[in-house]
Amino acid sequence: MSFGVSPAGLPDALVITPAVHADDRGWFCESWNARDFAAATGLDLHFVQDNHSCSARNVLRGLHYQIGTPQGRLIRVIAGAVFDVIVDLRRHSPAFGQWRGRELSAANRQMLWVPPGFAHGFLALEEKSEILYKTTTYWNSAAERSLLWNDPDLGITWPLQGAPQLSTKDQVGMPLRNAETYP
Repeated sequence: MSFGVSPAGLPDALVITPAVHADDRGWFCESWNARDFAAATGLDLHFVQDNHSCSARNVLRGLHYQIGTPQGRLIRVIAGAVFDVIVDLRRHSPAFGQWRGRELSAANRQMLWVPPGFAHGFLALEEKSEILYKTTTYWNSAAERSLLWNDPDLGITWPLQGAPQLSTKDQVGMPLRNAETYP
């Protein structure tokens, strides 16, 4: 099996660790193999879009999600490091409104499966932190929503060093109590 799988602390979210084959020349790993991923996780996923993001240190992106066309996301960092955060927005879930965060980095090579129905965001911990992520549905600007990154009801403990750099969209995210969520 080419993937190790462990729970990410919220229902249906998973930490995926690819098998790494290293020697004195460097290393190799399969970052995606549909057959092995399905065998390891029980998930038969069909990805339709790949995204690549590069952020300077202390850039905070998110917490993003789509209403009507929810995206599952497989997140990995290929340069630098990020503090990656997910929030369960599924009202039927026993973890509704709960968040979990973890460091993803080029060094630890871990990936995070973010199921549809979750908000996702990250804080870049290093200069030029690069994320690649696969999505199960296409980006839909009309369906995109942002949770307020510093919503006191969520109480996310971001490892900030000073004020984060935010987009205009992320500065005016909705608090969870006013946000559109999933059934």
